[in-house]
Amino acid sequence: MKYYLNKLLLLSLFAVLSAYGLYAQQKYWNEHTKLTPWRFPLVTDKAAITYEDLTGDGTPDIIRTFILDSIPVMWIDDDGDMRYGDTEGDTDNDCLLIDLNRDGIFGGPEDLSIDWVDTDDDGIADMQIVIYNGKEDIRYSPDYKSDFIIVIDIEKDDIKTFIDWNKLLPLCWERNGHANFYQDYHGNTLLLKGHNSSFRVADPRFNCENPFIFYDYDGDNLTEMALRLMDVPYVRPRPDKPEDKKFEEIDPAHDILYSQRITWASIAWDMDNDNGQGNEFDLDMTIHFAGKGFEYADQVHAFKNLRGLPEADKYMYDPRWRQMEELIYPDEKVAYDMTFKEGEWDYCWFVFDEDDDCNRWERVELYYPYDLFKVGAAKGGLDSHKQSDAIGDRGEFDEDNSGKGKLYLSPIDGRIHLYGAEWGAWRIDQNASYFQGYGGLYDSRHVEQRLYPDPESWATVRYSDTDDNGFFDLVEYDLDGDGKFEECISLIELGIDDRGVIYDTANMKYEDMRALFDTCTDDIWQRAQQAIEVAGKYRLNTSWYAFWKQPRTQFERYSYGFWLNFYIYKDLSHLAQLRGDNEMKIQLDKAYYSGNWKKMLK
Repeated sequence: MKYYLNKLLLLSLFAVLSAYGLYAQQKYWNEHTKLTPWRFPLVTDKAAITYEDLTGDGTPDIIRTFILDSIPVMWIDDDGDMRYGDTEGDTDNDCLLIDLNRDGIFGGPEDLSIDWVDTDDDGIADMQIVIYNGKEDIRYSPDYKSDFIIVIDIEKDDIKTFIDWNKLLPLCWERNGHANFYQDYHGNTLLLKGHNSSFRVADPRFNCENPFIFYDYDGDNLTEMALRLMDVPYVRPRPDKPEDKKFEEIDPAHDILYSQRITWASIAWDMDNDNGQGNEFDLDMTIHFAGKGFEYADQVHAFKNLRGLPEADKYMYDPRWRQMEELIYPDEKVAYDMTFKEGEWDYCWFVFDEDDDCNRWERVELYYPYDLFKVGAAKGGLDSHKQSDAIGDRGEFDEDNSGKGKLYLSPIDGRIHLYGAEWGAWRIDQNASYFQGYGGLYDSRHVEQRLYPDPESWATVRYSDTDDNGFFDLVEYDLDGDGKFEECISLIELGIDDRGVIYDTANMKYEDMRALFDTCTDDIWQRAQQAIEVAGKYRLNTSWYAFWKQPRTQFERYSYGFWLNFYIYKDLSHLAQLRGDNEMKIQLDKAYYSGNWKKMLK
């Protein structure tokens, strides 16, 4: 590999320290305590520090020392403000290299590199690059134990990637409580990320999550919308597999070649904007596209000061990422429009967090169009994704993307549904008993598991579009959880128009989404009030449901309104059956599934 360095040359740089012998035995005060290790450990012995002037200007450009007993580190000064006597570089425009495996090579396999970039010279880093390289022998595949992360700090709050300085490991999912993530997922920020070592990437200007964008529309420093676009890379085949011509002119050491197309997209919204302390992330709805997607190689962003100090390249295993002057990705201003208006998508999926218990940063994790009654991560059911809520969410599937991600309010229940979806299903978790929170992948406090064991049974509602007009017209219920639908309601047979007003997501801003949820919630609550009035006409006591009559938040109005409406409808249907009044039952069905109870009041 052309980037291999002479280990003896690099190790000689540390010979003056007699093979780490001068490292102080005294520990940094927060080394391996039970407190959060927020900062790079302060040097404990100034005698262990050496300096080097690479540019001949009389000031140092390099600081070398050790941390955590014997781990070599190197600071590179990219902005010319390092001075003799400094114990560390700065975090506005310097680079930190950590030789984790102590092999004398910086930025190589099993090493950690962090680069801060001040693109406007105001003394605050606007960008941070974190590279956690995997093992050298990981070839011909992504390396999910490695990270290539670039944070672009749009709102300039100086929060970047969280590093556990005891483990010397980027932990992008560490948090306080359910969702107060230490990583900069909150507010207005942009993230580029891939799971691969830097020395395996053919062109480091591209990335896999390219980008992941978080939007703060109300200025509360919390996220109201998250958009994730993925360039799924080509991977060099193993030597025993047929060659891929795309790699013919690629350096044989490089296994990851980005396609320069976005082929996977998800957009998630906090529909009721109820995030806050203790509930910092509360996304409610996700739309997902996949397919041919769109090209983005013309989305070039040049950044001042991105190119690191050239004289220091010689100390790095593979300095290409330090030599970059630009990054290529759709930015926060164009990504949404490009997704909807340029994307060629094969299918569109939708999920709504009906039990309001998702605290993940990415999105409300998707349900898959798989088996309704299988449960568990990778078990072939709706919740096959490890990060999915086992039950509680509603997934809908437009398998030919005929609806282009548009939405509508269905007369069936007044809720937001995916236009063009052939079918969908809601796994009911009425009390959020299987609370999702931050269960699933990456949680260092658990070993890739959900917070609660998966349920053995649950209630399911299935929706279908039997006439292929893009709107659901058939509803089936399995309320006892036996895996069999005991009731089926056809809007076509009832003579109810299944169509609803279509909302073109492509042209909707966040405030439009909020307005849509306002309309949805108001309609559902109004339905519930009419149902209560009808119940009174039939001398049906609804005080049993007093709890649901007193919502305190918008989401409670949405949820409680639905359940009030449904329970009263089912109670009235029971009365009709007791009376043997089939006409009353038909009228109840028409009133409930059209959302219009007024005829029952005449």
